[in-house]
Amino acid sequence: MPDLTKTPSASEEAAAIVAGTPVTSDAGPAPEKPRSLGADAWRGLRRNPLFVVSGLLILVILLVAAFPGLFTGANPDTGDQANHFLGKPNLGHVFQEDWFGYDGTGRSLYARVLYGARNSIIVGLGVTVLVTLFGGLMGMLAGYFGGFWDSLISRLTDVFFGIPFLLGSMVVLNAFTDRTVWVVMGALAFLGWTQIARVMRGAVITTKHADYVVAAKALGAGTRRILFRHILPNAIAPVIVVATISLGTYIVAESTLSYLGLGLGDGSISWGGDISDGTQFIRNFPHVLLFPAGALSITVLAFIMMGDAVREALDPKLR
Repeated sequence: MPDLTKTPSASEEAAAIVAGTPVTSDAGPAPEKPRSLGADAWRGLRRNPLFVVSGLLILVILLVAAFPGLFTGANPDTGDQANHFLGKPNLGHVFQEDWFGYDGTGRSLYARVLYGARNSIIVGLGVTVLVTLFGGLMGMLAGYFGGFWDSLISRLTDVFFGIPFLLGSMVVLNAFTDRTVWVVMGALAFLGWTQIARVMRGAVITTKHADYVVAAKALGAGTRRILFRHILPNAIAPVIVVATISLGTYIVAESTLSYLGLGLGDGSISWGGDISDGTQFIRNFPHVLLFPAGALSITVLAFIMMGDAVREALDPKLR
């Protein structure tokens, strides 16, 4: 019977590999493979009640935005003048047309809140994607190459930082007569990329001096490989946090522009537009204002909570 406690020599290991037989050793079990940053963050997120609550809220909001017809059969654009401010919300009629009451033209407020979620969420998500891609790219170029590129991009961000975000968006949108979803997204992204760029720049400057990046350069890795294989995965964490929290800000910005009459046109349904319509009835019919404002507040709060949970999971100092 072979001695299983004996450590095989190098020649025995080679012979065993050629023969296809297993090699036994008393070296003990292999060390546990360390978890990646993403796996470690996901493990922390699953245990965070803030993430669970905000995640469920966001899931419901996205479902409503994508399929509002599943929750109501009422038409949000047409109303019966006979329902003109017909009483107040009928809270006993859950998921029915008169659950939230009616507005000044007899339209179902419940249907308008549901259908208004679509444009608000589309604009918020679209602007977040655009500013993350463009701002992240600008920050990577400035942080990695430094010198001329860093100075140029830094001065450009300074210029855009000097423009008030909401006021600048109003000026841009005022130049368009047909304000579609894409136009509103473009106006907000045009002025909103600077924060992402600065965060990415700082993260790249810190990461590019790491040992594994220096080793990759020494081995002859190209610039593209270093940026997207070694630097980006390790510098993206703070950008994800900022983007998640900023998403709620962009939803508020779109609603504010719609409230001021500079948001979505062509009769598009928006929470901001409904809030604007409801302000004139706030004394006698406050529900016309409160329900779209409440939907907006809950949505923004959910994304801010999600951003805080992600920040706690990705920042080792907060664990």
